[in-house]
Amino acid sequence: MPSVQLDGEPVPADGALPRESLGSFGARPFGFYVHVPYCASRCGYCDFNTYTATELGGGASQAGYAQHAIAEIRQARKVLGESYVPVETVFFGGGTPTLLPAKDLVAMLKAIKGEFGLSADVEVTTEANPESVDEKYLVELAEGGFNRISFGMQSTRPHVLELLERRHTPGRPEQCVRWAYDAGFEQVNLDLIYGTPGETEDDWRASLEAVISAYPDHVSAYSLIVEDGTRLASRIRRGELPMIDEDVHADRYLMTDQLLGEAGYRWYEVSNWAVSEDAHCRHNMLYWTGADWWGVGPGAHSHIGGTRWWNVKHPTAYAQRIEAGHSPGLAREVLTAEDRRIERILLELRIAEGLELGVLSEKGRSAAELALQEKLLEPLPFADGHAVLTLRGRLLADAIVRDLTD
Repeated sequence: MPSVQLDGEPVPADGALPRESLGSFGARPFGFYVHVPYCASRCGYCDFNTYTATELGGGASQAGYAQHAIAEIRQARKVLGESYVPVETVFFGGGTPTLLPAKDLVAMLKAIKGEFGLSADVEVTTEANPESVDEKYLVELAEGGFNRISFGMQSTRPHVLELLERRHTPGRPEQCVRWAYDAGFEQVNLDLIYGTPGETEDDWRASLEAVISAYPDHVSAYSLIVEDGTRLASRIRRGELPMIDEDVHADRYLMTDQLLGEAGYRWYEVSNWAVSEDAHCRHNMLYWTGADWWGVGPGAHSHIGGTRWWNVKHPTAYAQRIEAGHSPGLAREVLTAEDRRIERILLELRIAEGLELGVLSEKGRSAAELALQEKLLEPLPFADGHAVLTLRGRLLADAIVRDLTD
């Protein structure tokens, strides 16, 4: 989760939700996000709410984390009442969830199952750094109910990995893909980052070719974003590294879409490709389609029925609230109908299912007509009144969203 905290009203000590939000619980798909905020080291580009052992301070530890998270899961059951709404997706993110023992991840999953129940086709994902797992660890996760895993590959080139301050060795992510499938995982994702200073076109092509040769069923590829306050931002500001080149990012994206397309992958969200609809990340689709989820852990964000809240950030503060029997929620906001309309445009425009143009304002519809004429949008076949970004439109997605939400 990003480290920035939004302003909002305080969350009640017992975490109680507004009546209208609680009353709508069950009307939309429901999932859990479990944030594990620990990393072996901090990558120079990372702005997520993560901590190394030396940054934790007193009152929090990796060893006790699972029990604190389980306590929040039990709080969630109390807040949401006794309605039977089985969990459709669970996603463990970080940080590096696989720094914890596999039994801890399985214990948290079992707590979610015990309190809420899991749907028959539940998707259970964990993120992992390639160096943080081995064959035995992956078997433990698969036997414990995990069926999807996302490995942070980022690049195959040592000099790119070094600049990103990533620790895995080239070839390890591809090996992990094989181990995961052998262990029984149904779906495997590899994460890539393009546009790193010093990365050449040949470097990026080599990374894509390595991914394709490993043949996971899902690939995520994100442009490198320079976040304020990171070591990467400081190095660029001091002139040690060149600034990010947006034209290079566009070229890298076009190469990504071409090579993955030729290998049988199809985009379903601006930064995500899969070999089939069954391989789509259903948990992320919860976010992109305005569904409900409970975020467990320090800094985690949640959304239930139009109320969004976020937990205290530091693991020590989180542990203290949990041990006191209080909600770890720091603040929240109740979204207005207009807020939800704008968010729907922001998110649904990014997915291949497209956006229903009827949700646009009069000015937004005029902007959409212009985007259709300029081939940035195209009508979505078999979905009257919906439009989807073209390839060129995906390159300009942020600008198009601004025009449509005016």
